[in-house]
Amino acid sequence: MADRIENKHIVCLGGGIGTSQLLRGLKHYHPRLSIITSMADDGGSSGRLRKGYSIMPPGDIVNCIAALMPDQEKELESLLLYRFPGSDKTNKTIDGHKLGNLLMLAEIQRTKDFYKAIEVTKRMFGVTANLFPATDQRVHLWAMTQDNRRVHSETTLDLALYSEPHGLKKVYLSPSKPKVNQKVVDCLTSADVIISGPGDLFTNQLPVLIVPQIKEAILKSSARKIFVLNIANKPFETKNFSLNDFVLAISNHLGSFPFDTIVANNNFTTPIPRKYKYHYIQLDKDLNQSLKIKIIQADLVNDSFPLYHDPQKLAEVIKNAI
Repeated sequence: MADRIENKHIVCLGGGIGTSQLLRGLKHYHPRLSIITSMADDGGSSGRLRKGYSIMPPGDIVNCIAALMPDQEKELESLLLYRFPGSDKTNKTIDGHKLGNLLMLAEIQRTKDFYKAIEVTKRMFGVTANLFPATDQRVHLWAMTQDNRRVHSETTLDLALYSEPHGLKKVYLSPSKPKVNQKVVDCLTSADVIISGPGDLFTNQLPVLIVPQIKEAILKSSARKIFVLNIANKPFETKNFSLNDFVLAISNHLGSFPFDTIVANNNFTTPIPRKYKYHYIQLDKDLNQSLKIKIIQADLVNDSFPLYHDPQKLAEVIKNAI
């Protein structure tokens, strides 16, 4: 079974913590990995550098590099992810910045090329997987809420800076048809397996899936397509969503649900600390009858922090699914 995954080209879509957890598990099976991350991030350290230096946001790329580093390099991984103390919002200090983001900034400034900066940073930390920005330009995320208000910026959506009880209805990119590197399209075309998730639905996954050229490539692809459902619902963004709500949201954005397999957690016994205000995503009893999709249920919870997937549990399920 391990040999089978080693021969596969697996393309992961997203970025952020969810994708990092997936990569931490998959790397042990040594598949050919490619990762495509959103360029809509405009918050935190990455957003400050994006604005202050007019660069593509490096944060998700850095997170993926850290996740893909050899396990014996834990000290280097911690160094790459080290965040300087403080929360200064200006671009004049290093307070709140992540060291890996500053390293990427230095490489971008030195090489004048985002792709070269990625390759140099990968080599420095012993990472061989392909890492691509979803778009060749910075994009802005905006959305319509369920009560038809228009809200702007990835940060506004991510931090839920819009009032309850009305959640998000649909997200959009500006520009609506951003430039996409041909390498990204070729990557999807050559994929044996395409995985979206885990990760925030409206601010992490959909900003990649709705890029027109990426959407078209996914819909045309004959690869095995896997959607990894999050462990828990993010307050505001997907409050009270069941699995079927995720399916409907993706279908509403893409015109159909392109994934043939869903991987979902079915362990709801580990308590989620109340302070996080997260709740486990429930599985609809009639989903198997309403959709012609293979649904794989398994205990995927990270027992030490139940909002996240356990990398090894998730990778084992993915390995067996392909």
